Amino acid sequence: MLANISGMHLILLLVVILLIFGAARLPALAKGVGQSVRILKTETKDLADSPGSDASRREG
Repeated sequence: MLANISGMHLILLLVVILLIFGAARLPALAKGVGQSVRILKTETKDLADSPGSDASRREG
């Protein structure tokens, strides 16, 4: 699905996002997305490292 996206599609997507959210809100939106991704990575790592997880049972 994502293999068919070209540079023109990405530019068009960026323009649509600019029209929807406005230039003033984009930095706050990007910061929120970045924080969410960071939290997701931390939580998945903590879940994999927990003693009762399936990953630790498979390894040990």
